[in-house]
Amino acid sequence: MRAALIALISLAAFPAASEPVLTLPVDCILGETCHIQQYVDRDAGDGYRDYQCGNLAYDGHKGTDFSLPTLQAMRDGVNVIAAAPGVVRGVRDGMDDRLYTIDNAKDVKGKECGNGVVVRHDDGWETQYCHMKKGSVRVRTGYKVKRGTVLGEIGLSGKTQFPHLHLSVRHNGSVVDPFNTGDVAACNVEGGNLWRSVPEYLPGALIEAGFADRVPDYEEVHTGTAKQTQMSPKSGALVLYGFAYGGRKGDVVRIEIHGPEGLMASYDSVLEKNLARFFRAYGKRLKTSRWPSGEYDGIVTMIRDGEVLSRATTQATID
Repeated sequence: MRAALIALISLAAFPAASEPVLTLPVDCILGETCHIQQYVDRDAGDGYRDYQCGNLAYDGHKGTDFSLPTLQAMRDGVNVIAAAPGVVRGVRDGMDDRLYTIDNAKDVKGKECGNGVVVRHDDGWETQYCHMKKGSVRVRTGYKVKRGTVLGEIGLSGKTQFPHLHLSVRHNGSVVDPFNTGDVAACNVEGGNLWRSVPEYLPGALIEAGFADRVPDYEEVHTGTAKQTQMSPKSGALVLYGFAYGGRKGDVVRIEIHGPEGLMASYDSVLEKNLARFFRAYGKRLKTSRWPSGEYDGIVTMIRDGEVLSRATTQATID
């Protein structure tokens, strides 16, 4: 599968001279410290699909979402950088970083982008950077920016439920998918792209695996506080979880715990529907006086159509 994806990427046309050449708008490593959660929706109807005809989009989505794994990663700080040179056309800052809910929807109405920056490029092109961290925006309207200029940091402002940068690309006011500049109502068709180096398409993957002494809440996984690397021999349970994105109905999440004496637990969870971000957990309760001392290895594997899509490993020590 990976070879086929790379082949598709290599066939993509390079931008025409009048189009912007984009570089990554975030200072992180795709596939390691960040990932692309969602792409432009290329379904003209009520459904959704990304440019590869996959499910990494939602109905009406007009940009590309570069996501951080946890809220802790956001707090640590990840820079948003200009993907191409231009002039700042507009700026907003001062909105709080908080999960979008029904309760705060009225505060966000008309400001769904949250804290953000719009950069104007040549020939009617512009890029927009959304959901930035409160107080982080470093530029002002009229500033000239170079490729790589720091604009601010990834945040959780506006209409969002996970920390990410939403990058929109427009030409003369119309949305353009930077991964395929052809008809935005079609997917998996030959077309140009706007990237200097096209980010690899991953149709879903594990974000993190971790041990815990109980099944964690989603909020703990989302914030980055669930994972434990040192555990008590008296812990009431030994649980392994896997946090992932891009889940598709029928995907299998395989959870395996290996202890000092070998394989301790193995479980397959089958997804019943498509899921943008999710976690699955499995483990064992303590049935003796204590857990054996030593190193414990956790392996979480995401399987699609019988093929390994992604794997994450973790370790914990009990002493």
